[in-house]
Amino acid sequence: MTDLAEEYGKGLYDLTEEEHVSEDVLSQLRVLKGLFRDQPDFIRLLCNMSLAKEERTAILDGALRGQVHPYVLNFLKILCERGALHEFEGCVSAFTALYNQAHGIVEASVTTGVPLEAEQRTRLIDKLSAMTGKRIVLLEKVDPGVVGGVMLEMNGKRYDNTLRHRLEAIHAALTAEA
Repeated sequence: MTDLAEEYGKGLYDLTEEEHVSEDVLSQLRVLKGLFRDQPDFIRLLCNMSLAKEERTAILDGALRGQVHPYVLNFLKILCERGALHEFEGCVSAFTALYNQAHGIVEASVTTGVPLEAEQRTRLIDKLSAMTGKRIVLLEKVDPGVVGGVMLEMNGKRYDNTLRHRLEAIHAALTAEA
């Protein structure tokens, strides 16, 4: 994450927290982040410097006015005007980190070969919450290449309890002894 993304993300977070709308704004930022990933042509259009700033911000205004909080729309317009829309994902990451820290939330990313069942998800969240003493937001990924077990990333650490990892550990132990 760049310094610019941190600075802008913090600025937006401070404003929205002061106005008690940070939860709504975070939700909208996450949705937009996904939409922008799915529609890279839209972002390329907004980053096209051959269009005047007014045209680019008018496109944003037409697409998002009434759909997102005015703070979110104005934030995007500022990024667009300054040619920094490519920093949006970093800004969302900075905003999210500040929000999570202030609200006692830890994000945990879990990767499994098949989707978790509701009971498995609940047990995992409860166990992680007991470990950290914080509320857990679980980000789930399904990777068919993960056979048996789970891979968990939390607080900058990776916990790999997949079958592949266990087999690699056994292989390493056996070849080290030979």
